[in-house]
Amino acid sequence: MAVRTQWVVTHPCGHSIDHDLSGRPADRRAGFARWLAGGDCTDCWKQAQDTDSESAEQWLAAKRAEEQQAAAEWAEKFDMPPLEGPEKALDWGERSRHQLVTAAHTALVAEGAWDEADWAELEEKARTITRAGWWIDQRDTEGSDLLELLEAAGEADRGTENPYR
Repeated sequence: MAVRTQWVVTHPCGHSIDHDLSGRPADRRAGFARWLAGGDCTDCWKQAQDTDSESAEQWLAAKRAEEQQAAAEWAEKFDMPPLEGPEKALDWGERSRHQLVTAAHTALVAEGAWDEADWAELEEKARTITRAGWWIDQRDTEGSDLLELLEAAGEADRGTENPYR
């Protein structure tokens, strides 16, 4: 007597599906059928994945817009210059600059021993870095390292008033 290959599985979504398990070894078919019964049918699973990815994309877009708004307000409030670089890097660079400089302020002034004069000096150095890519490259850095990074920045990362440079 041969082990059956066709299994009717009732899924939690309520659908009963006839599954052909002939491609599986005979001793693994029953276990696989039990595993299938633990999840939604393929169509319901795909629909749930599409809905989840859409809501995740919407959430991410809303979060990025919120971060971008905060970065723009911060840059205006603290007189930060606009960044330079490819169009698609500008927003990311602004968010990275905002996050790194605010993390540095927290680490060095709020939780550290710096006074406002020390901070003003660092802030002036931060204003000289206008290449968006530089800020993106530093996005995972500890805030306490910002002064050293600003001092190590090359001339190519600093802005210039010369439009032909």
